[in-house]
Amino acid sequence: MHRLLVAALGAAILAAPLHAQHDDDRTVTDGGIKVASWQGRIDRRAAAQGKTINDSRFAAEGRGFRLSIGPAGIFWNPANTVAGDYEVMGTFTEHKMTAAHPHSYGIFIGGQGLESGTETLMYCIVYGNGTYAIKTFHGATVSTLATPTAHPAIKKADATTGQAVNTVGWRVRGGQASCVVNGQVVKTLERAQFVAADKLASTDGIWGIRATHNVEFSVTGLMKH
Repeated sequence: MHRLLVAALGAAILAAPLHAQHDDDRTVTDGGIKVASWQGRIDRRAAAQGKTINDSRFAAEGRGFRLSIGPAGIFWNPANTVAGDYEVMGTFTEHKMTAAHPHSYGIFIGGQGLESGTETLMYCIVYGNGTYAIKTFHGATVSTLATPTAHPAIKKADATTGQAVNTVGWRVRGGQASCVVNGQVVKTLERAQFVAADKLASTDGIWGIRATHNVEFSVTGLMKH
C-alpha cells in the first residue's frame, strides 16, 4: 500500500506541469474591436465554446494598437492587401506573460475569404520563451509547417518585467516565403510547402495580426514594402 501511495504521488507530481500548461480563455472587460475598418475572427474551438470576438479587445494606442486577447484569433483591415513579392511586418511589445506558459503573437499573410468557412491564411508567431512557429489555416484544416523552434533572433521575455519586444514579419520573394524576426530570417519555406489544396491558394491577399489566447500586447509599425 505504501508503495502504491508513493507511486500515485509521484505520478501526480509529474502530471502537474502538464496541467499547468492549460489555461482557459479569459473574457476581457469592454471587449470588441474599437478601431474603424478593422475586423476580427476567433478560432473555431473557442467559438464552439460560446466565445466571440467581443471577449477580446482591439483598440487604438498612440500610433498603433493595443490587443487584450481572450480567445485566440486574427485581426485585419480589408484594405491591407499584398501581392507578388513583398515584405510585411509589425513590432510587438508583449507587456507581461501572465500565464504559466508562453503565449504568442505575429503576422499572417495569404488571407482570403477570412469571413467564410473556407478561409485561408499562413502565420508566423513568436513566443516569450524565444521560439517561433508557422501554421496554415484552410477552413477547419490546420497544418503545422514549423513546430515551436528556438532561434537566437527572438527576444525572450525579460526575467524581471516579463516584457518582450519583437519585430515579426514575412518576406515573399521568388516563390519562397520567409518568416523574419528582428531583421533575421528564422525560416524559409518553398512554395510547395504552403500552396496546396488544404493550405493556401497563394501568398497574395490580406495580411494582418495573429494572436494566441490570453496574451496582452501592443503593436506598432505595421507596414508593407
